[in-house]
Amino acid sequence: MGRTRSGYEEAFVDLVRESAQAGRMVLWEESARDGAQGKTLMSADFRVRLARAQGALFGADGPRHVVFAAGFPAVCREEFDATRRVALEAGDAVTPAAVCRGTTADVRQACASVAGAPGARVMVVVPASEVMADVMVHRPPAQALTAAADFVDAARAEGTHVDICFADATRADVGLMADHATSLTAAGAGTVVLADTVGRLLTHEATSLFTDLHSRVTDEVVLASHLHNDLGLGLPNTLAAITAGTRVAACSWLGIAERSGMVATEQLLFLLSQRAEDLLGPGTALWHTPPDLTGVPPIARMVAEETGIPLTVTTPIVGTGVGTISTGTPFAHPRTFEPYDPHEVLGIEPTVLLTHLASARVLRAVAQRLGHDLTGEETAEALDWVKSEAYRRNQAHIPDADLAGFLDSRNTPAATR
Repeated sequence: MGRTRSGYEEAFVDLVRESAQAGRMVLWEESARDGAQGKTLMSADFRVRLARAQGALFGADGPRHVVFAAGFPAVCREEFDATRRVALEAGDAVTPAAVCRGTTADVRQACASVAGAPGARVMVVVPASEVMADVMVHRPPAQALTAAADFVDAARAEGTHVDICFADATRADVGLMADHATSLTAAGAGTVVLADTVGRLLTHEATSLFTDLHSRVTDEVVLASHLHNDLGLGLPNTLAAITAGTRVAACSWLGIAERSGMVATEQLLFLLSQRAEDLLGPGTALWHTPPDLTGVPPIARMVAEETGIPLTVTTPIVGTGVGTISTGTPFAHPRTFEPYDPHEVLGIEPTVLLTHLASARVLRAVAQRLGHDLTGEETAEALDWVKSEAYRRNQAHIPDADLAGFLDSRNTPAATR
């Protein structure tokens, strides 16, 4: 084994470790890397754009709060080049990272892809469970985890921070992982990532896993979570890990990742920004610079456009239903029917939509938006048309232009100014 952590710390400043050990959150962004396993592909240009936009949410503290997994360089030359562009063109906005398999050649290649970027790091994936070790490296997990020390040395020799990801940690021996997390940290690993590789954890199991491991490792060990969403539990499981003391959490915009994805960046970021004290207790301070959440919806929209993953009416935080009103009482008392103010927090303007559920006051509001001031009789006639038309089309939303056409055809006078 090579140099000890104390020797490394003289030469390296690890902003991720510093943030986590100070109780601050670090988001390990996976949409460009694990997102590719969700059958999406981000161009090099877009990865740079996304990294810079995500870092900008935290101002000058972007590198302290965002590790951007730019790619998996061993995939092909183009993937290497895309990873390198993020490192060179966005390394001042985020902490850039490359991900690789557990071979010395892959580690050196990953280091080369991020070389020269401030704080650059590589994450090396090694199997932690019996079944995963057998599939990935054809030897027992204890041997696979012991070999990870060589990968730590190889990366540090290249001047790169290195993180070790324990693949399939949820089916691995906790004592074995604790021992190796401690020894790998002492050897120079920045974080040890516990991956629910197959997305099998129930939330109480996530709590138990992270609580148990935190209790078994030294204070020097920085644990991270990487939890998939196959059972729809990626978000609550990640919150369980954070509640247990974990301060580095993998996430992905729109939740894109392998199979059913993982915890969505926008959801995790929102909850940790708006409800941290409810989740973690009074006085919780997770940020060097609190994120500007008004930047979240534009990022989500550009990710959706790049990847083809749609934002739906029911997508939390950034979906098309956020801030929309279509029925009478919510129209009159919107704050009573919302857990937060979308305009104040996210910069999303409230929108009244006309549907088959519309009341007279909703219809009048939409008509006024179109320049029509309706009488009671005209309102009733238009409301009857809207409801009948919605059912005829089997489509809830009646676009403004269609209502305008109906009103114009009835020669409804324009509103007086």
